[in-house]
Amino acid sequence: MSKIISLFNQSGGVAKSTLTLNLGYHLAQRKHRVLLIDLDPQASLTTFMGEDPVELKTTVYDAIAGEAPLPIHGKIHGLDLAPSNINLSAAELELVSALMREMRLKDALAPVWDNYEFILIDCPPSLGILSVIGLVASTHVLVPIQTQFKAFQGTDLLLNTVARLRAKANRNLAIAGFVPTMYDGRTAQESRTLKAIQEQLEPLATVYEPIKRSIAFADASEKRLPLAKSSPKHPAVAVLKRIALSLEKL
Repeated sequence: MSKIISLFNQSGGVAKSTLTLNLGYHLAQRKHRVLLIDLDPQASLTTFMGEDPVELKTTVYDAIAGEAPLPIHGKIHGLDLAPSNINLSAAELELVSALMREMRLKDALAPVWDNYEFILIDCPPSLGILSVIGLVASTHVLVPIQTQFKAFQGTDLLLNTVARLRAKANRNLAIAGFVPTMYDGRTAQESRTLKAIQEQLEPLATVYEPIKRSIAFADASEKRLPLAKSSPKHPAVAVLKRIALSLEKL
């Protein structure tokens, strides 16, 4: 069966889109069939993949709000992409009164999920309906956490959301792990926060090794490339490879 993994954190700026692209790329390099789904109206993942959100005629919005087939753009860095743009923001309002709204993405994926071994969903930075439909469609949730005290403090709210969904809407949803991101070990505060993340969250699921803060990620995004293509010798490439390898074992 496909592993459908939502990358989810209600906080913005934790590198969800960057992580989605790079983990997807390394999984594809290991000969897996991978689909990325941009479920964020900001469309960062779509942009990082080299698509222009403004020019797109069909997006994930048409599949979950209009119940059209899921639009898939093929073989970008060896990956398939279901893109997004700002139209997706309208889905939050349009789905308020829709029947079985939580199932919209799961239903849209049903015709294609046998085509993929991994489907990675880039969720928006909110606890709204778009994140809910992403989590309901998923087998696993992977949580990027910025190694800042405020970001870590918000983890309880995130975990409560996952627990409520597991109790009602998706009883099989598992936590794939936590990925500390944008880590700067030179600061005492971030070192303390990383230690707290490891101590408090490891009993729940794997806490992966941290991904250090680096301008190389921004440079790669500007070039519309995975980090491994933009800076193949960057130390973070090896970390991303190891996380992708762990995801194979879920």
